[in-house]
Amino acid sequence: MQARPAGLGHLPPQPHVVVIGGGASGVLMAAHLLSRPDRAFRVTLLEPAPRPGQGVAHATEDPDHLLNTRVQNMSAFPDRPGHFLDWLAARPEGAGVTAGCFVSRATYGAYLASLLAPWQDGEDPQRLRIVRQAAARVEDRARGVVVHLADGQSVIGDLAVLATGHVQAAPDPALVPCWADPGGIDPEGRVIVVGSGLSMVDRVVTLLKSGHRGEILVVSRRGLLPRDHAPTVPLAIGRGDVPLGAPVSVLADWARHLARRAEARGGNWRDAVDGIRPHVQAIWRSLPPAERARFLRHAAIWWDVHRHRIPPASDAVIRAALASGQLRLQRAAFLGAEARGTGALARFRPFARSRVVELAAARIFDCRGIRRDPESNASPLIADLLARGRARVDGLRIGLEVDLACRLIGRSGQPSDRLIAIGPVSRAAFWEITAIPDIRDQVQRIAAELAVA
Repeated sequence: MQARPAGLGHLPPQPHVVVIGGGASGVLMAAHLLSRPDRAFRVTLLEPAPRPGQGVAHATEDPDHLLNTRVQNMSAFPDRPGHFLDWLAARPEGAGVTAGCFVSRATYGAYLASLLAPWQDGEDPQRLRIVRQAAARVEDRARGVVVHLADGQSVIGDLAVLATGHVQAAPDPALVPCWADPGGIDPEGRVIVVGSGLSMVDRVVTLLKSGHRGEILVVSRRGLLPRDHAPTVPLAIGRGDVPLGAPVSVLADWARHLARRAEARGGNWRDAVDGIRPHVQAIWRSLPPAERARFLRHAAIWWDVHRHRIPPASDAVIRAALASGQLRLQRAAFLGAEARGTGALARFRPFARSRVVELAAARIFDCRGIRRDPESNASPLIADLLARGRARVDGLRIGLEVDLACRLIGRSGQPSDRLIAIGPVSRAAFWEITAIPDIRDQVQRIAAELAVA
């Protein structure tokens, strides 16, 4: 018989797990718990949105907003790699789709929602309850948790899982959130996009498809764009080949050497990056705090643009817009913006210049990505956990601290037996925990551990 995982409290025969957040992380957690053959979990999923699975990335309805990962790597279950492709094959939108295709984010959102259908419409609906409310406060006690909802009600469970996704920026009246509907924009007006990553690509694709003819200026501190996908054969890299604990400079030289090795055999740098990927969490955990900080300052952006690649169709749109001059990339530090009439005024300092530039725009979109201070941008739930000392922000301020079992660590340094954090909330411990393949592995492991707790 498998031993009970260290640190996890004893659970009753039919544990009741309260999953806070119904985006990708929360739905995957719920699906893995409910589909366990060895433990009859009950799940309450707290999500105010009308349909689960529609987090920030998958709520879009634009069919040209594509996943940046091929179908073959997007199954919800690591041990069933064809699950997503099989689901597509049974639907009209899956006609002609192969394992190597890139489908829309909206399609994947529908797939995520479908994962819960067996417990909503099937023979065992009493094991899943979806409550369309936000969690305002969660208390962990010796024998369970009490989650207080925004409407004043509460849910009692055996443990709670924080699956609250990416930190959202505090509202700025001069900036339009990247995924928001901006309302009518003068098609001849200038648009400024702050940030040059994946969300910028989707915003520009939507602007161009809508018939926008004005200038689109992308302001980015490094001035780097995501690289495109191409066929790849990942290098075979064993754990013993990885220089764990080495300084960031040594790791960078090692990665460059692997890229040259891939090119020498007829491949390209993608083979090296995809070979390194399975080891990224181990590399991150092996780094002391000073080296993690050095990575974030100097190397993270270079890793991101090579690791988080865009589909060829999206890349073609961006390259054509750059070639025509309608899309322009400005390397600069964004200093802020203020609303001006129906538009806004942006302030930025171009690279290697001392003079601040002010530029008017019809709209300014904030597409600066996912690294935001989790305390200054905290939701009411996270703010309460921090204020009561039930959680703490990591030293680099990229997430909440958790241990390797994903238990939330409080101000005292002690992990909770009843509060677990998954997905982007836990990135301080794992770094690469924002993509579906990483999250599904994480929740599968947690579900297996809870099954024997």
